[in-house]
Amino acid sequence: MIITADRLNTVEEYYFSKKLREVRGLMAEGKPIINMGIGSPDLAPSEDVIKAVQEAVTDAGAHQYQSYQGLPEFREAIVNFYSNYYDVLVNPLTEVLPLMGSKEGIMHISMAFLNPGDEALIPNPGYPTYTSVTKLVGAAPKYYDLTAASKWFPDLEVLEEQDVSKVKVMWVSYPHMPTGASATKDQFKALIAFAKRNDILLINDNPYSFVLNATPESILSIDGAKDVALELNSLSKTFNMAGWRVGMVLGSEAHISAILKVKSNMDSGMFYGIQKGAIAALKSSQDWFDGLNEIYEKRKALMLQLADKLGCSYDENAVGMFVWAKLPEGAVSAEEFIDDILYTKNIFITPGTIFGSNGEGYIRFSLCVTEDKIKEAISRF
Repeated sequence: MIITADRLNTVEEYYFSKKLREVRGLMAEGKPIINMGIGSPDLAPSEDVIKAVQEAVTDAGAHQYQSYQGLPEFREAIVNFYSNYYDVLVNPLTEVLPLMGSKEGIMHISMAFLNPGDEALIPNPGYPTYTSVTKLVGAAPKYYDLTAASKWFPDLEVLEEQDVSKVKVMWVSYPHMPTGASATKDQFKALIAFAKRNDILLINDNPYSFVLNATPESILSIDGAKDVALELNSLSKTFNMAGWRVGMVLGSEAHISAILKVKSNMDSGMFYGIQKGAIAALKSSQDWFDGLNEIYEKRKALMLQLADKLGCSYDENAVGMFVWAKLPEGAVSAEEFIDDILYTKNIFITPGTIFGSNGEGYIRFSLCVTEDKIKEAISRF
């Protein structure tokens, strides 16, 4: 066998890639598995979105290569969306770049700004991809603690006391995944000031701001943010388009230009029809968001009942499409806890440990499960 690249020694296969294989195996054996582990929306996009895609596939040129920067009207739709909902103004020609999902953007940003030997500040707990991509490009993860006591926001004074001379980028995610914590404008201001003092590129990963959240925020709404900050966003959660792979990154012309250098060498543009569907999604009225959240509110109420059954505690005010729950005192490790439930109750729940060591003692429920399935899960206890 040909020896693999050394970089593969720094990462493991993504947790859900492995665990869902195990879950599918149990289902193949006839087990009545209820999957509460992954945040893959089970609801459909709007009718307008579906119609836009259906009509687009017959347009002239629909099946040719598309621009690396996306259709001009797609970029305009992103700009208008950010203006209407976040009060953020960006230039559609130079300050926005469509992506094939924001996960792609994490790789592109890392390749554009991290050299071997650089460090990246990564939240603990946080999205595991920040760590794996940092390692794949030869940089080193430098974790900062998030805890319930600090309301899942970094202690910037503690970070300031550390050696951050090698830190090139800092990943943040508000609303936070997996905890559902939000950041205030004052907290965003503090992050921007920290990044400026230390010459760090700050990236806010922001796909959950409309889910069970009455006040969507963008870090780019802070004066001077574009000097040191980028924002990733996605249509996956807000518009039920996870499998479509549509995201975006916004920031200064210089930063976006650097990312485009990487992206333009890694794909040949997004399918025309998907871009047309994305445009329709971004033009959705407030009724769309209200209807979506009405469904998630009902699911969350039931999911909290399940958490109560398990003796867990939680923050009812957390936002996003997950419930982050603390295990009862004296419980076994998070992974043992969820495996016991998987094999005795046929329910898959995510252990908090996959998001970092500060996730020990926590589990995460996804709201991408029908009310009937949540009720069935409750009945199994």
